[in-house]
Amino acid sequence: MKDGSLSGLTEAEAKEFHTIFMTSFFLFVAVAVVAHILAWMWRPWLPGPGGYKAAMDGIQHLASVSLSYLT
Repeated sequence: MKDGSLSGLTEAEAKEFHTIFMTSFFLFVAVAVVAHILAWMWRPWLPGPGGYKAAMDGIQHLASVSLSYLT
């Protein structure tokens, strides 16, 4: 520890590690945000005034309309 570094890395190695770490962190956050948006679109965790039944009625209508296009 004569150099004053607790990790044992040089300054250049520490900067490289920091760059990789921050890039990985931002990629993870981006994937998490997309996953949360998709989960919200699939099943909102804060239902509207009609509750979850109203949300399911809308999904059933969307499914029936979508299936009518396939047949």
